[in-house]
Amino acid sequence: MLITAELLLNYQRCSRRAFLDTHGDPLQRDSMNDYVVKLMQDSAAHHREILETLDYVRPVYPSHNWTIAAAKTLELMQQGADFIYQGVLLTEVEGTTLMSNPDLLVRQAGTSDLGDWLYAPVEIKLSKRSKTEYQIVAAYHVKVLAAVQGTWPEESYLFLREKGQYSIDLWEMIPRMEEVLTSCIASLQAEASPEVFISRNRCSLCHWYSHCYETAKETEHLSLLPGVTQSRYRELQALNLTSLESLAKTPPKALETLPGFGLEMAKKITQQAQATLQNQALPTTDYPPVHQRPRFINEFLPTSSIELYFDIESEPSLDFIYLHGVLVVDRQKQTQQFHAFLADHPDHEMRVWQELLDLVWAYPDAPIFHFCPYEVQTVNKLAKLYDTPQHLIQPMLPRFIDLHEVVTRVATLPVESYALKNIARWIGFEWRDSSANGAQSIYWYAQWLQTGDRSFLDSILVYNEDDCRATHLIKEWLVEFLQSADRHSQQLHGSVA
Repeated sequence: MLITAELLLNYQRCSRRAFLDTHGDPLQRDSMNDYVVKLMQDSAAHHREILETLDYVRPVYPSHNWTIAAAKTLELMQQGADFIYQGVLLTEVEGTTLMSNPDLLVRQAGTSDLGDWLYAPVEIKLSKRSKTEYQIVAAYHVKVLAAVQGTWPEESYLFLREKGQYSIDLWEMIPRMEEVLTSCIASLQAEASPEVFISRNRCSLCHWYSHCYETAKETEHLSLLPGVTQSRYRELQALNLTSLESLAKTPPKALETLPGFGLEMAKKITQQAQATLQNQALPTTDYPPVHQRPRFINEFLPTSSIELYFDIESEPSLDFIYLHGVLVVDRQKQTQQFHAFLADHPDHEMRVWQELLDLVWAYPDAPIFHFCPYEVQTVNKLAKLYDTPQHLIQPMLPRFIDLHEVVTRVATLPVESYALKNIARWIGFEWRDSSANGAQSIYWYAQWLQTGDRSFLDSILVYNEDDCRATHLIKEWLVEFLQSADRHSQQLHGSVA
């Protein structure tokens, strides 16, 4: 068995991914996601930026011939090279081959099998944070390196984007790394793959996502229910509540005392199972009673002669907002017009911010609907960044209405996530480009900057307009849902009982 640093990193993120990387059918892997390609390109650029300051050498060897790669790396170490970039280290432990490929091996003073010097490993990471999983991989490099050079280095570092050098506490991380390594080897030696668990944040960019998602759908796995985290799922497993039917029938009070639950979360998760089984929206316990409903609709879902639906596209790595999209819905004229304030260069962020303000204040009484808090957070950030007068910002803030907050407050939907796409698609909306998403938009914008091909900008505009139209549809659906008083009151009474 061959254990690599990449495999150990993936194991920490998902034991099933590490197993499939080792034993899975390569034909079942997804093609590489465009956003992953961008991350790889950004990482390579970060590496180049660091390497420009160093006089380094790199071992030359036939592709994937790790034995020769390790021999060539050892030759450079024996020669005393100051910096070795992406060397390969090999050692055997109880029949398992451990392979390490630290980004840099840095020569230091000391004594080793090499002579009166030794090496310490350094990892170059695009991340701004010293994640524990990175530190454990750095400790793994230390373990393999110690076997190769005959002594343990006292130091290891991460070189982080913008944050610079971060020193690893090896006294803490080496024991933790040994536990992870032992667990990883045991998992890979098992006959069956670990149970599937869909976690949107971790799974969406994985090349096994489609394969695992299909498995989860076939088995109606509870990880597809919003609110069922891995820790909560383990608690449900212990009670043998692993099917939608059993969970839907469970009284919330039976789950109230479980770690990570509480009565409110127990109610949400059991009702989520009920909504999914019935494939219909159910009112939550916060669904307003009949006499409060008109006031609730007027406050949170106002119908106005002009309504604005707002969505932003940004590039996190550049800390840059490149698009403000606004759908202007004129109910009197029965028209809908999409406005796109697009910065075709990062230097134009201030210009499109001002254009957004001009549009918003052209309709001073119009409510501004959006989905999730990001739009309001960004408005506050840009106002501060560009010293926008308070008389333009303060009166505007109360006009923002977060539809994500409203929908999760009043409705339990048969969806796998309360993200914009999941909700809008359940209602019946379809994006013109079914593969488009926020990550894809970031990739398109990067391609525009690199190539000057405006077709990438056109794709972004289509995607953003569809996001605005989806937001509008959700608002319309919510009004109808709240006006269906009798039917939903009956559902609420039944679910509480």
